[in-house]
Amino acid sequence: MSTLIVVGIVSGLITAISPCVLPVLPAILTSSIQDGARSRRRPLVVVGGLVTSFAVFTLLGGIILSSLGLPDDLLRWAGIVTLSIVGVGLAVPAVEHLLERPFRNTTLPRLNRDGNGFVMGLALGLVFVPCAGPILASITVLAATNGLSWGLVVLTASFSAGIAIPLLAFGVAGQSIGSRIRAVRERLHTIRVGSGVVLILTALVLATNLAEPLQRLVPSTLAEIQQRIENNDGVRGELDSLAGRQDQVTSTGGQLTFDECEQQTSDRLANCGPARDFVGIETWLNTEGQSLSLDELPGKVVLLDFWTYSCINCQRTFPYLTAWDERYRDDGLTIVGVHSPEFSFERVVSNVQDAADRYGITYPIAIDNDFKTWRAWDQRFWPAHYLIDQTGTVRQVHYGEGGYEETEKLIQDLLDAPPQDTVKADPGNHTDGRTQETYLGWQRLKHADNSDVANDELAAYNGNRTPELNSFSFDGTWTVESERAIAGQNARLFLHFYAADVHLVMAGTGDVTVTLASQPDSPRTVHVDGTSDLYDLYEGAPIDDVMTLDFSKGVEAYAFTFG
Repeated sequence: MSTLIVVGIVSGLITAISPCVLPVLPAILTSSIQDGARSRRRPLVVVGGLVTSFAVFTLLGGIILSSLGLPDDLLRWAGIVTLSIVGVGLAVPAVEHLLERPFRNTTLPRLNRDGNGFVMGLALGLVFVPCAGPILASITVLAATNGLSWGLVVLTASFSAGIAIPLLAFGVAGQSIGSRIRAVRERLHTIRVGSGVVLILTALVLATNLAEPLQRLVPSTLAEIQQRIENNDGVRGELDSLAGRQDQVTSTGGQLTFDECEQQTSDRLANCGPARDFVGIETWLNTEGQSLSLDELPGKVVLLDFWTYSCINCQRTFPYLTAWDERYRDDGLTIVGVHSPEFSFERVVSNVQDAADRYGITYPIAIDNDFKTWRAWDQRFWPAHYLIDQTGTVRQVHYGEGGYEETEKLIQDLLDAPPQDTVKADPGNHTDGRTQETYLGWQRLKHADNSDVANDELAAYNGNRTPELNSFSFDGTWTVESERAIAGQNARLFLHFYAADVHLVMAGTGDVTVTLASQPDSPRTVHVDGTSDLYDLYEGAPIDDVMTLDFSKGVEAYAFTFG
């Protein structure tokens, strides 16, 4: 427990002195000096409100939202709105009096007393949550998947205390400066109005995600310290204990972790530890309604493949997996696909079944919509496979595409099968330096060449017909949601890419007209038939080109992938 306390405090300190705190620092400083020296406890009140909401909603926010079926970003927006209201109240006295009117005959805090500072601190805590470091990431995952425990509460409280120390120092320093400088004391009203403006600007910066680049500016020394804390064996052991995970034997005991196996021994059989079973599977496909368990497959060699059906990287593995299934099933190989969805439409079982039929997948598929098996295997990648021998020991781990020849030779070794040539399949084109996978929903929107993209509302865009390489531009009217962009009137995309093939995950019903700048007289039409799937836009020689896509109203676009 003492390790958790120390780690929590140190990690909190690092978080509070990293650049991600900059969006809330002005609010803390100005709020501390707006009343001069008349309320010496004001910095404590503001920071107390911040760490209180930070800790409570870090532990309980996800549980509350999921149980009520509320949007994941509701708390963040509640904090932004509260900051805006308090800011307007401070900047405009008439609004302040209007806001206080319902509470004049109550004992609730008003805007002109310390209660204002606490309310503002609560709001700052809600918007400060995304600035957390790696230890807080562990806290939130544990809270969401394992529930509350005393150890988790202690770690969260320690982390919050670590955050409070530098922030309180900033607040006290600001107040001390304000009380000593005469010009500040004589202009308290102006400072009060300025504090309101700062809060409004803080809310605006957070609402428009202008603060996100600051989170990528963490100095390397701080990042290294965070990394050492997170990867320390003692810390990992404490966190694994909180999560109820069994201790893993490292390479010093002859057994490698999954990551070590993938990095060191993907071309030879190794001892990667015992296989974990299937957990929380919603339903099974291709098993005639029967559930499977690794315990029910004694004497079998099992290849466990984590995938999601619209992932082009996963699709490129299908020719090998299906060929191995056909070639080695009678020799004792069982392939099991664990489908863990990337997009919401991939949670629909019938969509997964349709995809399996299209790609000729006849081996068992586990529907892991709650990611319980994904977490049981400490998964982080699509695709990933684990080769398990007849005794239930994982003998090879591979993340991503490739390594097909090495994997098949290991399958042959475990099956003691006669030597034969490995499968030669065509998984699709692979172009060096090709454009990266590109998402169109705001949650992972990184490559849009638009000055501003509205979240979850219909908006009109003036697109750039010649965006920079590896980027795209919205044009016409679109509704950009967290995972997808829904076409409105005259919806169009301009995509500048380098690849040998281009695909787009789409849903809905309608047509998409695809035109290349190099071939303006040869447009082609892609029909979206209501099936949520990956649609081919271009296949040929690798080219650097700009693609124009004209969408029918209502077509849903999720992500571009390239080969």
